[in-house]
Amino acid sequence: MELRQLEYFVTVVEERNFTRAAERVRVAQPGVSAQIRKLERELGQELLDRSARSVTLTEVGAAFLPHARAALAAVERARLVVDEMAGLLRGRVAVGTVTSHNADLPGLLAGFHQEHPAVEITLAEDTTDRLVDGLRSGRFDAVIISVGRDGPAGVSLHVLEDQAIVAAVAPGHELAVQPVVSLETLRDRPLISLPRGTGLRARLDEACAAAGFRPRIALEAGDPGTLAELAAHGLGAAILPGEFAASRAPELVPVAIDPPALRGRLAFAWRTDGPISPAGRALIARARRVLGGPGR
Repeated sequence: MELRQLEYFVTVVEERNFTRAAERVRVAQPGVSAQIRKLERELGQELLDRSARSVTLTEVGAAFLPHARAALAAVERARLVVDEMAGLLRGRVAVGTVTSHNADLPGLLAGFHQEHPAVEITLAEDTTDRLVDGLRSGRFDAVIISVGRDGPAGVSLHVLEDQAIVAAVAPGHELAVQPVVSLETLRDRPLISLPRGTGLRARLDEACAAAGFRPRIALEAGDPGTLAELAAHGLGAAILPGEFAASRAPELVPVAIDPPALRGRLAFAWRTDGPISPAGRALIARARRVLGGPGR
């Protein structure tokens, strides 16, 4: 049993796809498949179910996964102990982020690279839910996510933004003449929203559930700019961060939602128990120093 086989296995599980896993570990797909097959032959059991479009774990694979992760983590810790004793900061930091935000993430990563050129930096975009899952599993050292009043369990936050969530409509829309509407006013009206799994959508769904109804989502898109364009064409009210909606004037009119007042926060986040690597800890420390916002 080889460490690379364990690494390939864990990566395929996380990506649920051999092609994406091969890209992530920078190995040709046949090489990844062959090594996992070799591991399965050595164990005498299949670890992955390859029958569907998305690769899933077999029962044996699910039992084997935490041990594979533990073995890889132990080796990584051993390497880091040696590096720390030698006074070196190297390795890799993995960062994830939601698609749209105002944080100076490129500046943060560029400054970190200048200070620690031997550290490899990786960056990926995804929804808040998947980023939090990746943070907890150890795939990411730190992420930028959208959160509500309470952050995810086991995750520490440095808040970057805290702003109102509004309904943005075209100037000719019937709500455009009202500076404030209640959430109840939006019941049964066509809304344009980010998909499930995003922080903004979670805030909307939570508020509507508390009010006793489900929002009527007429259109979904993964980019706030696309939501704004759809609303500007009169296709409904786009649920957007207030500052972003205001920046799209005069094509959009932001309408405040109250009661209840909807708010969303953008935060730089990391596991409360901290990342394993000194490089990850150094990135978090730098982010808390240089990134703006109220912070905590």
